[in-house]
Amino acid sequence: MTLSPDQLEALEVILLELNRASAMHILPLFRAEHGLRDKGGAAGFDPVTEADVGAEKVIRRLLQELCPDHGVIGEELGEDRPDAEFVWVLDPVDGTRAFIAGLPTWCTLIGLRHQGRPVLGSISQPYLGEIYLGHAGGSRLIAPQATTPLKVRPCPLLTDAVIATTDPEGLFDGTELGAWTQVRAAAKLARTGCDAYAFARVAAGTMDLVVEAGLKAWDIDAAIPIIEGAGGLVTDWRGRPVGPHGGQVAVAGDRACLEEALIALRRSAK
Repeated sequence: MTLSPDQLEALEVILLELNRASAMHILPLFRAEHGLRDKGGAAGFDPVTEADVGAEKVIRRLLQELCPDHGVIGEELGEDRPDAEFVWVLDPVDGTRAFIAGLPTWCTLIGLRHQGRPVLGSISQPYLGEIYLGHAGGSRLIAPQATTPLKVRPCPLLTDAVIATTDPEGLFDGTELGAWTQVRAAAKLARTGCDAYAFARVAAGTMDLVVEAGLKAWDIDAAIPIIEGAGGLVTDWRGRPVGPHGGQVAVAGDRACLEEALIALRRSAK
């Protein structure tokens, strides 16, 4: 069943309230004492802060009040009714490494699935006062100065593209790193360390392609409706729709640019 404009509008109101509540918890901890812990153990440094855990608790409490029949999937606190008709997918602080370094490229990711499909999402950067919000009816940037439509830009050639990934040496295995290196060699400019903020900038038309691997649902679900609502594409490394558990992901504003990148990415697709 496709959601009506009235249903989407009502869900947007909830989404914006979730962003407001989470920002109120997170912002006092940014560039301040944030209770850093390492949850990685022997597997390597994997930071989590009171901003991550506390904001997810805030969002979950609010969802229980506003829509108690909805499910939740969150990075920090697990799953609650993940097979419900409506399921919220949460990453309160995507880019915790940027957060603890005091860099304003972390984001709050909140996505909504309807019958298993991402239909509504927001990528917010509360320190900058930005909320990128989108669904099939369109995407927009809500900022202090104004609310403006989001639209990807034409970029048919990879040689003209501004591209990004989070951490090629830390997140890609050997064959994936080879594929990224090939894509990077062809592109005009590459940036690293932007986390989900790079997805937002593809929707805004200042970047053209983001290549990631090892993503979880909470890393990508929120971005899918925003990118698609702005006219872009989100696929796996074979060019297929991204599955419910994330994985290898390519986000692009222009199909021709994506297809050129997929020539290299398909060789390392899983």
